[in-house]
Amino acid sequence: MQSRSHNEKIIIIDFGSQVTKLIARRIRDLGVFSEIITINDLHNIRDYNGIKGIILSGGPSTVTKKKFPRIPKEIFSKKIPILGICYGLQLIAKLFKGSIKTLKTKREFGRATLFKKNESPLIINFFDKDNKSVWMSHQDVVTKIPKGFKIIASTNESKSTIIENTPNKVYGIQFHPEVTHTENGKIIFKNFLFSICKIKKTWHITSEKNRLIKQIKQIVKNDKVICALSGGVDSSVVALLINKAIRNKLICIMVDTGLMRKNEFKYSYNIFKKKYKLNVKLINASREYFVKLKNIQDPEKKRKIIGNLFIKIFEKEAKKFKGIKYLAQGTLYPDVIESRSTTGSKSSKIKSHHNVGGLPKKMNLKLIEPLKEFFKDEARVLGKSLGLIDSIRNKHPFPGPGLGIRIIGQITPQKIKILQEADYIFINELIKNKLYHKIWQAYVALLPMKTVGVMGDSRTYEYTCLLRAVVSEDGMTADYFNFPKDFLDKISNKIINGVPGINRVVYDITSKPPSTIELE
Repeated sequence: MQSRSHNEKIIIIDFGSQVTKLIARRIRDLGVFSEIITINDLHNIRDYNGIKGIILSGGPSTVTKKKFPRIPKEIFSKKIPILGICYGLQLIAKLFKGSIKTLKTKREFGRATLFKKNESPLIINFFDKDNKSVWMSHQDVVTKIPKGFKIIASTNESKSTIIENTPNKVYGIQFHPEVTHTENGKIIFKNFLFSICKIKKTWHITSEKNRLIKQIKQIVKNDKVICALSGGVDSSVVALLINKAIRNKLICIMVDTGLMRKNEFKYSYNIFKKKYKLNVKLINASREYFVKLKNIQDPEKKRKIIGNLFIKIFEKEAKKFKGIKYLAQGTLYPDVIESRSTTGSKSSKIKSHHNVGGLPKKMNLKLIEPLKEFFKDEARVLGKSLGLIDSIRNKHPFPGPGLGIRIIGQITPQKIKILQEADYIFINELIKNKLYHKIWQAYVALLPMKTVGVMGDSRTYEYTCLLRAVVSEDGMTADYFNFPKDFLDKISNKIINGVPGINRVVYDITSKPPSTIELE
């Protein structure tokens, strides 16, 4: 599906920052549509009508080198308000002939205290006093501001932390207002949008539902659509949305890999088959998966085997239906962003865009991706407007390879069974104790070693399971959830007593970074 042309929007030029997506989120939270583009995308823009503001993201590059990512200087002549963040500030200073240098000592990473020096429409209501705690991540600083700019705020290490050129409506900030570590960072965006860009609040996800349904009808017409339905949030929302548009011309296929949580696949199948009356075909492929995964320990090999086998099975089943022209999948906006580099080069892509590993090319199907403009939480809101039940709509994120990457080392049916039972106890206790929705993601993993234990005065030699629960805003950074001791005691007792094969339970208290949320 093609992205629509929004009447008014903010574009964000991505220079490779790990938190660029947060900028887009903050702006959408304020009721304004935002779009992340690459430098190459910027060069392809012919009509700037409707673009009410431009934001330059942070990134790992430095303007102190001969070659560095930049935007055409003529962009500034269009009098569209521009806000540069971190690298964006340094780029603005460089293009306007300011001075920038790399600090070998006294770099700023983490929290810093910002002091107000002058008034600006960008900082209205931002400072409670004359200082504010902000989050920094840089070692390049602007040592001399360009002609026509003035300093609005400083830190002890960075005198030009906020600068502005009022006549040209160009602003730069060294810190990151998009991260929660910056106090009241959202106010910076609010001021930029409404006081400087003069843009109106016109964006809300629920208002998009009817537009999407109409668009799907126009595209599909009398053809049929096949949907890869997993029972997760994204594919479930897509299935219900397309069903609203074309009804019986939608065919959903659910491939049971044997690597799902206990009872989850059957539960999802019954929901979509009986409650929502969708045309759903369930394929039990667990035996095929266990055969292919036998003796495989490397996590990347496991991922590839799981993904490739899914494609083959899905392709085989899809051929049994006539008149299939379109493939629907739950691609989200972050998937699209991460599938392209900041420059557009193939070599620096983060991951494959297509959720099923390039399935469309193999099947010669046209893609329908209704959620490709939306974030995960926006998909949840859209799901609610479509009547998606809370037990699916509010699910924690679950990896495509499923429990296959929560068993460290070799996968066997026995290990899957042990893990399913332990995970079932953990998740259910979170729900019973009203903790599930306080946590971004939680799971049990099975570690590859056995340890000695004592049960009933007898020696045991069984597996260790690891509990993981994190709090996060977007999954990009995460902290472990601080459970009460008595809850962990209860979980450990229930798992050891209820799951044969486990005699030890540990809780992972590392954050992201330095660790990741998943173990593999």
